[in-house]
Amino acid sequence: MPLLDERQRRLTAAAEARAIGRGGVSIVADASGLSRSTIHRGLIDLSNKKSAFGVRRHGGGRKSLLELKPKIRSEIHKLVDPVTRGDPESLLRWTCKSTRNIATVLSSKGYSLSHMSVARTLRDMEYSLQANKKTKEGSSHPDRNLQFQFINSTAMSFINKKCPVISVDTKKKELVGNYKNAGQEWERKGAPLEVKGHDFPDPKVSKAVPYGVYDIADNKGWVNVGTSCDTAEFAVESIRFWWKEIGKKKYKKSKRILICADSGGSNGSRSHLWKKELQELASETGLRISVCHFPPGTSKWNKIEHKLFSFITMNWRGRPLTSYRTIVKLIASTKTKSGLTVKVRLDKRKYKKGIKVPKKTMEALNIVKADFHGEWNYTIAPAK
Repeated sequence: MPLLDERQRRLTAAAEARAIGRGGVSIVADASGLSRSTIHRGLIDLSNKKSAFGVRRHGGGRKSLLELKPKIRSEIHKLVDPVTRGDPESLLRWTCKSTRNIATVLSSKGYSLSHMSVARTLRDMEYSLQANKKTKEGSSHPDRNLQFQFINSTAMSFINKKCPVISVDTKKKELVGNYKNAGQEWERKGAPLEVKGHDFPDPKVSKAVPYGVYDIADNKGWVNVGTSCDTAEFAVESIRFWWKEIGKKKYKKSKRILICADSGGSNGSRSHLWKKELQELASETGLRISVCHFPPGTSKWNKIEHKLFSFITMNWRGRPLTSYRTIVKLIASTKTKSGLTVKVRLDKRKYKKGIKVPKKTMEALNIVKADFHGEWNYTIAPAK
């Protein structure tokens, strides 16, 4: 019986009752749980050869509330429409527009509708649950696309000449301790890892500052995990260690390097300390260091974001970063099918904030600005 629909159950019960004969309706009703009236309707259907095939006759059954009160659709539309939902007078202006809240508001207007019916109606009206989508980047620089083209052509030129092209940036600072880390990981059912309930900003809590260097041509990553603060001095020190440990060995004959960086932060285009530290690195290594900055507001296009940092985040998802050792191990174990491997170093040096660079030092920099947006594109050669 559970495998049959309403009409099939009625007809099956009626056929059994007819086969039994006198008293069959009562016997089948007791055995099946169907009412006597239902079985009698089945007997009528069996005797009526012209009865329509189907669970019910066409148009049978109780009318739905949407059919009885078609204005419900327009009322729901008024509550959730993108134009009207911003109305200060809207009943759902300051509450979550869940199906239950919508049903409650409709009830106050005299429409008795369940939250499930609201959900079905919204789907019929081509609504769906959607999250915010990041698309608006604000005002963009008029030469934004031209700068992208300049970076691409410059990078290809360096790669063709077997010169290193690296993408650099600072990853989001992470709290060190038994704090919640976004993401999920397989654990025994009902036994999630327990972490602290709060992670309020506290200067006493240690923080990890991962500065990354991504070799675009080689698909290899280097991360310098700082323990103090993110400064231009720290950024250049991270690049210096990458060159000593990896770059110098791989690009033995190269006398040039291209750095692709954001226009803000510790490696910003306006940072005097950034340029001063690069000058020291150039003089120390004998490299001609070319730098291309991404236009303001376009940091997400920096290769390191989706070629290195995203995979590090996926690798440690759901795991509390309880110590610097844990962070270093998780970063070092990051790999991809495309061949990405990551080397990591813990930098315990303390870096100072607010270092001022004298005007004379800036004037002495051996820097050559490009013809196209020299504030974004420039080359620093070893000191004369």
